[in-house]
Amino acid sequence: MSTATLDAPAPTPEAPIQSFTVTFIIRRFDPEVDAEPRWQDFDVEMYPTDRVLDALHKVKWEQDGSLTFRRSCAHGICGSDAMRINGRNRLACKTLIKDLDISKPIYVEAIKGLPLEKDLIVDMEPFFDSFKDVQPFLIANSKPEKGKERTQSIAERARFDDTTKCILCAACTSSCPVFWTDGQYFGPAAIVNAHRFIFDSRDEGSETRLDILNDKEGVWRCRTTFNCTEACPRGIQVTQAIAEVKQAIMRGKA
Repeated sequence: MSTATLDAPAPTPEAPIQSFTVTFIIRRFDPEVDAEPRWQDFDVEMYPTDRVLDALHKVKWEQDGSLTFRRSCAHGICGSDAMRINGRNRLACKTLIKDLDISKPIYVEAIKGLPLEKDLIVDMEPFFDSFKDVQPFLIANSKPEKGKERTQSIAERARFDDTTKCILCAACTSSCPVFWTDGQYFGPAAIVNAHRFIFDSRDEGSETRLDILNDKEGVWRCRTTFNCTEACPRGIQVTQAIAEVKQAIMRGKA
């Protein structure tokens, strides 16, 4: 029995990905020479899959070595490169050029609500002070049975799984209008990290944290604008976590 052989079509070479010029307008500030922040534009040759962080590197390495910003892992884990990109809080290392409107300039500036130090760098100490104030660590005074661990069921672990994802980038807190205007407000990130331990079945410090967050600058300052949830690069349901802490306070227990 004969068989017919079909000729496979000749492979066609893929068209090379084309680069293009993108204009970045960066809000600059050097405390040694500037009385106020100023905007400066840079034209950068980019590819669609490049990230905003790549553009900042190109500017610093090829055009202006004085540009100052934080970055570390470049993979969305350390949270150090949070900044405002086209008016939204994002991580520069996770924001692809192809996901932005490149027909217009891309605006980059430091996150709001924290003291500006230089260019895209802010003083994070007020943010970390609020984080520390909510006692973001396991409090367990009672000892487990000798030779045993503090066990936890899958359901108990799932209760606070979402809020374990926080990387302390401050994107949520610095997107909050209340935080911008009230320097005493704990902010969403601190409340998220309190939530992580308040609902941990192994923890014995929930009442203390709830008392702290019941203060006038605690959860009750939240206005439920959802800015924090939209800004979170880890997809944490921040507003929901704050609501759950409010409910725990009203119930008088976690």
